[in-house]
Amino acid sequence: MATKPSFAPQLAIPHGVTDISFYINALGAVELRRFSNDDGSIHVSELSIDGTLFHLHEETERTAVLCPDTIKATSVTIGLFVDDVHAVMEQAKQAGAKIASEVTDWDYGYRQGDFVDPFGHRWMIEKAI
Repeated sequence: MATKPSFAPQLAIPHGVTDISFYINALGAVELRRFSNDDGSIHVSELSIDGTLFHLHEETERTAVLCPDTIKATSVTIGLFVDDVHAVMEQAKQAGAKIASEVTDWDYGYRQGDFVDPFGHRWMIEKAI
């Protein structure tokens, strides 16, 4: 049976991170599994938001994947489609996100707002209207 293609972003987090509750509190993510380092910090965590997978992976010296804070920038915005953009943006703000752009209804037919999570990743919360 063929598998339907899907994206599963891998977001880099700094070495030593043990608390990823932001994703649970802000986005309703569920941690499916975790691989920890000997010190209890996260090496890889697999999370799901309503069946959509993404991974947190610690930044290591042997990979070319860097955290946004390490490079003081990001080249990716993670788009997450939801039913209630305002509610998710508020929940993210309450969980510690920095609002990058307030929710706006755009003439191209989307309601969107952006935030930056505690690890520097930019999320666009959106809905077609």
